[in-house]
Amino acid sequence: MCGIFGISVTQGSSVSLRDARAALDTLFLLSESRGREAAGVALVANGSIRIFKEPVRAKHLVRKAEYDRVFEPVQRKHIPLTIIGHSRLVTTGAQRIAANNQPVIHRGAVGVHNGIVVNHEALWRQHADIPRGGDVDSEVIFGLIRRYLSGSTSLAEATSKAFQEIDGAASTAVVFDDLNQFVLATNTGSLYHCSNDDDGIFIFASERWILETALSKAPLKGRVSPATIEQLRAGAAMLIDLQNLSRTAFALSSPPQNGELVAHLTARRDVVEIEPASKRAESTSPPAIPKFLKRLPSMREIDYDAIDRMRRCTKCILPETMPFIEFDTEGVCNYCRHYKPNVPMGREALEAVMAPIRSKSGQADCLVGVSGGRDSSFGLHFMCNELNMRPIAFTYDWGMVTDLARRNVSRICGKLGVEHILVSADIEKKRRFVRQNLIAWLKTPDLGLIPLLMAGDKQYFFHSLRLQRANRLGVQVMCENMLERTHFKTGYAGIRPWNEDRDHAYTLRQRDKLTLASFYGRRYLANPRFINASLLDTIWAFACYYGIKRDFVNLFRYIEWNEDVVNQTLRSEFDWEVATDTTSTWRIGDGTAAFYNYAYFIVSGFTENDTLRSNQIREGVMDREAALKRVRQENQPRFESIEWYLNTIGLGHAYDDVLRRIAAIPRRYESDRE
Repeated sequence: MCGIFGISVTQGSSVSLRDARAALDTLFLLSESRGREAAGVALVANGSIRIFKEPVRAKHLVRKAEYDRVFEPVQRKHIPLTIIGHSRLVTTGAQRIAANNQPVIHRGAVGVHNGIVVNHEALWRQHADIPRGGDVDSEVIFGLIRRYLSGSTSLAEATSKAFQEIDGAASTAVVFDDLNQFVLATNTGSLYHCSNDDDGIFIFASERWILETALSKAPLKGRVSPATIEQLRAGAAMLIDLQNLSRTAFALSSPPQNGELVAHLTARRDVVEIEPASKRAESTSPPAIPKFLKRLPSMREIDYDAIDRMRRCTKCILPETMPFIEFDTEGVCNYCRHYKPNVPMGREALEAVMAPIRSKSGQADCLVGVSGGRDSSFGLHFMCNELNMRPIAFTYDWGMVTDLARRNVSRICGKLGVEHILVSADIEKKRRFVRQNLIAWLKTPDLGLIPLLMAGDKQYFFHSLRLQRANRLGVQVMCENMLERTHFKTGYAGIRPWNEDRDHAYTLRQRDKLTLASFYGRRYLANPRFINASLLDTIWAFACYYGIKRDFVNLFRYIEWNEDVVNQTLRSEFDWEVATDTTSTWRIGDGTAAFYNYAYFIVSGFTENDTLRSNQIREGVMDREAALKRVRQENQPRFESIEWYLNTIGLGHAYDDVLRRIAAIPRRYESDRE
């Protein structure tokens, strides 16, 4: 999470200041894919460290006059300099507070960090004597390094001690006001570097693709060969001399004890932070609440008795409000009658697929999609620890990935030493789109249109294919539980379940895709609020979801999915975090799930939980009474998560109005009784 990068040149390099800045701009813009909510840069040259950062995306930062001022003290065209940069995806610490943005400044240590330190609050309490400047988790890394960097302790030893204390994912670059070295360190392998030692150039970035692309553009084209790109592997670090770019690599678990690696300066550098010319104004007035929401009656209580009275299948627990459900004379539904049990192809079949692509050199060999949910997290563990693969983990963050999910991804990638590539959408824009579409949906609520609120995440498929090709990986692995079938979402749009469609919603037949597109088109025309700025993004999402041909390996097509094993493994081996407002571990990483399941439950009396537990009944791993007991707990409204969702998209001030609107929708189980 976040993109870090940098460039160093020596006195005799042919790279001028103008060239270095142009290369930096390229790295900035390429790294923006990893975070667009803030950006910053630090320049080490001429006895100073000059820093500029703002809560804006990189492409805007590099056009600012303050960015130009970073380079003012470097008068000559050829001078030794080192520049580090950061493109931020906000996790902990609001970006409106300058101290939370990066580079982070801590007692003369100036650093950038990619990842999340999940135990930062515990470390601050443990080291109460270390001063704290902001809320961002990254600062604790630099605080620990500075604490241990004293006396005869080398920078290598100090870095090693700091990394031994942190939990989570961390890839860092740190420069200092009193050292003639900077350090790169990573516990995931999310750092790549390359150089031309003859010409005195050294460059690093979070992804191989970023470096390869930067080297193909002026002014680096032809100066540094892509063949020199190397990965700083998980658990490794490197010291770089600022004057001659000599490098000392070491393992974080066993740093060199040589005191000569301490390179103190005779005089400290000045640390100068350039203030923005004008503070970015925070919006003080939230979006207006539509009048139609304010005119609604008081919210009704959930009628659990009416929900319990619904007719349900006598074998599974699907209710009569399930789209296209039919019961036979024995009360068994058509979903049960047509169900085909999942028979995993087996571990041997999976080994046969993976063996030809398994890396023998330690290079990455496959891409594993990781959302922060339980199944993908378990899948990443299985690929590493059971199959001995070297995956790259991939997450598409569209603004509705919960903070809990982000922390869990960092936990598991940090402990497994897995490189994590996060592609960040323009999160502010995506959240605005969700808000616009939710307001439109609330005007004329239709269960068939609820998936529209999740359209923003479907570009995942486009980016996963791009990353697989860019990193030349042999296979893409998905970890989709085959029991999590939610056909009712398209069922409410008039799509009858296809008996042979046992895998995914996106394997709809061509005629069903056309029917779905027609359904959306008619609803859009009936409610012009849907025709808003999000329209093109929604069309692209539809194309990505239903149009892109995907050729990936689904892990749970080969091995059995066992809920207890998945949960136990994640909790015991990775200290996996669970939600505080539900007993389930499913969908807790999806910020939209609590809201849309609440809407389905209020209107139809069931949620995704009912479909999952019904499939477990059919598979013979759960009895009907246990399933009914489970869903009574799991279908309880997650008001804490609903509030997070509405706050995140800018409708927190309309929380009561939104819930009253949903409560006013005619309930299908009540109308059937009248």
